[in-house]
Amino acid sequence: MKAELRELETATAIGHRMQHPGRVRPMELGDIPAVSSLFSKIFRKRDIEPSGDLRQYLEAVFFGSPLYSPEHGSIVYDDGTIASAILALPMEFSIRGRHTVGKLLCAFMSDGKAGAVGAACLARTMRSARQDMCFSDNSSPVSADHWVAGGGVVLPIQSLEWQRSFRPATSSAIRASRQFPALGSKLVLGVLGAFDRVLRWRRPSVKPTPASGCMTKVIGAGEFLGCARPMMERFSVRPVWSTEEFDWLVAIAGKNQGLGEVHFRQVTADGRAIGVFLFLGRANRTATVLNVLCQPGREFEVTAEMFACLDREGYAQATGAAQPFLMNAISRQRWLTFRHRGYFCMVTRHGDLKDAALRNDLYIGGLASESWSRLLTDF
Repeated sequence: MKAELRELETATAIGHRMQHPGRVRPMELGDIPAVSSLFSKIFRKRDIEPSGDLRQYLEAVFFGSPLYSPEHGSIVYDDGTIASAILALPMEFSIRGRHTVGKLLCAFMSDGKAGAVGAACLARTMRSARQDMCFSDNSSPVSADHWVAGGGVVLPIQSLEWQRSFRPATSSAIRASRQFPALGSKLVLGVLGAFDRVLRWRRPSVKPTPASGCMTKVIGAGEFLGCARPMMERFSVRPVWSTEEFDWLVAIAGKNQGLGEVHFRQVTADGRAIGVFLFLGRANRTATVLNVLCQPGREFEVTAEMFACLDREGYAQATGAAQPFLMNAISRQRWLTFRHRGYFCMVTRHGDLKDAALRNDLYIGGLASESWSRLLTDF
């Protein structure tokens, strides 16, 4: 997640000079209270007893995956206390036809000098020579530098987030409400909604133009998965998404009520499915698009119809992670901006995976990221 280990550079230097009285080991259920406290202190600047909700969420996410095993899970440095830890979530990928369990790193935590040695030891385990596939989609600049120093790569396009406004005044208030919560109240948004209605009448370009001959329909998780799998086959590296893992990811994403309910949509042309998209949506507010997939060559139609659909359904704005194969199509939208949301970093000891990443011949993001995680928005 996007919060750097501010002491990591110092920690690495200290770690080289000091003896290591502890050891790196897999995180256990009994570590959750200590890791919860560490998370609250490092990322929320609260040195207090963490909530039971946070403890339950950490257990559900980092021990509940059907792919969980100690060797593919989170790790801690144990010297009698837990002052440094890496939260990691296993995800299965297909890499040129072979299946590999990769690790999504969700948080790298260290508590000052007390965790300096542990942070250095944990960082060394993340070097490319030791990892089949390890990635993060929300790293800080300092962390990104350490990924590269460890033999990893940074993917610049996947490090961007796009945002498309459908109701600009309301959209601006929603973004500002992160710092000024009162702007997100129903009263304020109601007033701005009236202004948006006038703006949309005077400025037709605010409304997305639907793709000619295309329609969008509501589908379920199973139908989405059935369409998504063949649409991902164009990529050498892609999520496997077994039914068990996919259903678990959807369920755990659905716990983020701050982002809304999980929705699946299918885009059709001439009665045939040409694309699908998955998003979390709060009525009249934000649609957080997790995954967009389509048949090769149908990118313009699918993205245009997706934005038109989200506009028709009344969302004030839509956001999502950039994907290289969609950049040309998404960039044609009016009232759309890009922002840097955090570095997408990857380390691997496999040359073909690194090569595919550098050529953008991979599909990672959405459910195969931490975009849905409550650790980014809650607690």
